[in-house]
Amino acid sequence: MSVTGKCTVVVGCQWGDEGKGKIVDVLSEGADVIARYQGGANAGHTVHVGGEEFILHQIPSGILHPGTRCLLGNGVVLDIEQFFEEYDALAARGIDVEGRVGVSRRAHLLLPYHRLLDRAAETSASEKIGTTGRGIGPAYEDKAGRRGVRVADFGDPERLAKRVEAARSRVCSRLEELGQGAGEDLARHMESALALGSRLLALATDTGPEITAALSAGKRVLLEGAQGTALDLDHGTYPFVTSSNTTAAAACTGTGVGPTSIDSVVGVVKAYTTRVGEGPLPTAFAPDMDEHVRNLGGEYGATTGRPRRCGWFDSVLSRFAAQVNGLTGLAVTKLDVLDTLPELKIASAYRMPDGSVERSFPADTWSLGKVEPVYETVPGWRTPTGGARTLEDLPAGARRYLDRLEELTEAPVRWVSVGTDRSQIIPAG
Repeated sequence: MSVTGKCTVVVGCQWGDEGKGKIVDVLSEGADVIARYQGGANAGHTVHVGGEEFILHQIPSGILHPGTRCLLGNGVVLDIEQFFEEYDALAARGIDVEGRVGVSRRAHLLLPYHRLLDRAAETSASEKIGTTGRGIGPAYEDKAGRRGVRVADFGDPERLAKRVEAARSRVCSRLEELGQGAGEDLARHMESALALGSRLLALATDTGPEITAALSAGKRVLLEGAQGTALDLDHGTYPFVTSSNTTAAAACTGTGVGPTSIDSVVGVVKAYTTRVGEGPLPTAFAPDMDEHVRNLGGEYGATTGRPRRCGWFDSVLSRFAAQVNGLTGLAVTKLDVLDTLPELKIASAYRMPDGSVERSFPADTWSLGKVEPVYETVPGWRTPTGGARTLEDLPAGARRYLDRLEELTEAPVRWVSVGTDRSQIIPAG
């Protein structure tokens, strides 16, 4: 079947929190269908529209554009309670959601017992991962273990009851092993979650055929991920990663479309680097600078509120992300956060523990924790950029900085964000 439309993947190129929701929101203006391909309610996309702030955890930010169809693919683990809280909250704020949101019948459910197990496992672990406690890991473990509950299971109440009871019993036994009980609220929460089944079935669809049909009709499609490349289960800083594949290749397995359907891959990076949770951050700032940039950029998690660790731009990581995702373009966010800094550093390579210098991102996470970044120092521009609407409006120093990021990442810069509003994203090529 010939595909005449355009299909773009938007992927994070650092440790998440790059501003993907903002970029998806802007690109959604020209899209007919937006589909989320992995992750769960542990992700948060913050979008500012007309002075209003929207924080979305599972529904794609394209929902803020009238008429756009928004899908959650089979690669998502759906927190059914949180999903409908978000759905109803959007409706209450005047966003038309009726008939515009679809959920894959193949998507796995994240249920209340997954959250209990996630928190208990993290509490008892000798090596902390920094999980959000939202149940993502246990839900993906059930999926990989072939014992998960899927949206389609709501179509057979008897089968659903058997699978849920088997899972609940297994989780309660595991909680006892970890020295924690399930608590009296589990049964109530389970009843509340499962009562939403009929609403969920009304939204159920097959995302692969739906997206393929849209492309065949000449429509434009965006496929979006959660988190970032360095949190990918295979390619990230394992074990300090999420429990799914965050990279662009997962857009196919997570929605049901073939790789030849994809025309372009947009990678999103901040103009500096941030990370939430445990694990190494090679370009981390010293404590005073860390706090300063965190306050300038409002670097607190949209889902958890946890403070993000901040550091200089890491081109070793972004170059790796360009390679593993096959980037055709780059979107740089939060350039304006750097406006007041007198000088900036960019990590162009790593000095390894044995003294050698490497330009490649290492597979061994513990080695990454011991590297010394090789920095280039460039002058800042010390001029506000929030009012810029074209590249020519940016200070010369800011343009030189972007040029250097492009050279080191080996991917062309296509968009630059200089503020929180839709109007503050500059097309760069």
